[in-house]
Amino acid sequence: MREPLLPPASLARYADAIVRASLGIEKGDTLVVDGEPEHRELLVAIAESAYRAGARFVDVVTGDPLVMRARLRHGSDDAIGAMSPWALRRFREVARPNGALAHIAGEGEAGYLDGVSPARLAADYSARAKQLGFLRRAQLNMEARWIIAGWPTDHWAGQVYPELEPLKAKRRLARDLVRFCRLEDEDGKGASGWSKHLRTLSRRSARLTKLGLTRLELRGPGTELDVGFVEGTRWLGGFETLADGRTLASNMPTEEVFTSPDPRQTTGTFKCTFPLSFRGRLIHGIRGEFAKGRLVRLEADSDDDRDFIAAFIDTDRAGRRLGEVALVDASSRIGQSGRIYYNTLLDENAAAHIAFGSGFGGTRAETPARGLNRSTIHLDVMIGGPDLEATGFNARGRRIPLIREGAWQL
Repeated sequence: MREPLLPPASLARYADAIVRASLGIEKGDTLVVDGEPEHRELLVAIAESAYRAGARFVDVVTGDPLVMRARLRHGSDDAIGAMSPWALRRFREVARPNGALAHIAGEGEAGYLDGVSPARLAADYSARAKQLGFLRRAQLNMEARWIIAGWPTDHWAGQVYPELEPLKAKRRLARDLVRFCRLEDEDGKGASGWSKHLRTLSRRSARLTKLGLTRLELRGPGTELDVGFVEGTRWLGGFETLADGRTLASNMPTEEVFTSPDPRQTTGTFKCTFPLSFRGRLIHGIRGEFAKGRLVRLEADSDDDRDFIAAFIDTDRAGRRLGEVALVDASSRIGQSGRIYYNTLLDENAAAHIAFGSGFGGTRAETPARGLNRSTIHLDVMIGGPDLEATGFNARGRRIPLIREGAWQL
């Protein structure tokens, strides 16, 4: 048995916020929870919470990154992109109205894909993405329940708190997660603080939608990016409403309001303000340029890292176009910590970011969604910080300050 990272009451509170407040698990539902072996403490707590909520079945699936490495390095060509029939059936179930998927983030192995050729990685991702296209579409179109939440590992906590010994580092990171999700006693009872925060983000996204923006300017160190929107674009954030009327919060923690731009209308340059932790690799200095909506230049501090990202982006013909732009101001508890968390789930909620690849169907009022990137990939990169300014423009060309000196101007 591993040493617990949180007191039992705090762990149950975190699990309940995932299961009940965010996913809305109720009697008769099926929940699939996937994570790594080091996530066991939270995996069990989520299962307990779901059964208390009346779930019919909780399927906990652990994937070992070293087993994935073994398949990619030593498997035959038939093993690349291969998925078992029972795994596909499991994903079919979570795409149904009574299903839900919880993914636990927090890498347990550093560099587990080092030595695997980018081409082989790209082929594997592309093949699996095609098989799981039904799930991706259901999630992006607000038809399926899913969530990503974090849990510390030795490797991840060691990156964030290298000055602490492993157990203390993991406990410190676990407390950070609880605080970022507004689940401390000072935030209110149970998950009330988390729900209140989500409602605040929902109101902010509704106000942005009412502005009817046609264009967004992002200006900061190394970033001069202009992003265009189609008519009727909606902003999302906080609680989202599914097609069947239920509510969902798919990221824990979250600080962002976001939308999907017109993938044909992005121009200018960007420079990342945070390193990207991607598939066991830490990538510094990502920067690039867009022209007529397409990424025409991509750089990183290491040419090998640049090629690693490019191979992933280019698995889909629309991967070099944007699918998301998200705004975060200085009120973010994650940003206020002053730390880099080396995990996209947290770092993207510390600062504004953009994402290559697929957009979100919920950002369009009409069905089918118009002017939406339908790529099979989605990769977030952080471009925000205290010096980033965001300015919107409406159909009449009126200039509307959105973020100045780190604060919302709405």
